[in-house]
Amino acid sequence: MANLLVLVRHGQSVWNEKNLFTGWKDVGLTERGEAEARAAGARLRRAGIAFDLAFTSALKRAQRTLELILAELGQEGLETIADPALNERDYGDLVGLNKDDARRRWGAEQVHLWRRSYDTRPPGGESLADTAARVLPFWETRILPEVLAGKRVLVSAHGNSLRALIMRLDNLDKEQVTQLELATGVPILYDLDEEGRVLEKCILDEVAPA
Repeated sequence: MANLLVLVRHGQSVWNEKNLFTGWKDVGLTERGEAEARAAGARLRRAGIAFDLAFTSALKRAQRTLELILAELGQEGLETIADPALNERDYGDLVGLNKDDARRRWGAEQVHLWRRSYDTRPPGGESLADTAARVLPFWETRILPEVLAGKRVLVSAHGNSLRALIMRLDNLDKEQVTQLELATGVPILYDLDEEGRVLEKCILDEVAPA
């Protein structure tokens, strides 16, 4: 892959495990989350992939995931840029609430809209469109130029910041993006052409060949 971009959603966090809305709350990884991050690094290593530059958010669950992946690759000193533009969606008033409790309070359909729709904001929080409004300029001005310059780039971020980016890369519409789910700790590889369009996409999941 000439212009390689790899996206990884952070491993399971403490609040993922508790089924809580997390948003910008800066929580760490569980033991399972750390294992997922190491496994992601091992898959990349078996695939013969190394990196020239990494990007991550300002939140420690994404930063720790990146740290563990790079350790598996023997690239602990890799240049890394951390920026809040890649942070998870701000879930506003939902932060810290159990998702099942939220469904009982507001109904499953409303909570699904808050979690998966493109332009519906949770109370006091961001929609996916709002998240895209900070992720995509950062992609266009900071990440994409590095990829197009021939650097192999790794991005360790969050479910919704990556959904916003994948929506652009995969040309998904507002309906299609509601169905997009990202597993924790699973690398997604993109090969881009000289215009930043996707030539090839590969998901390195558990059944991917070594």
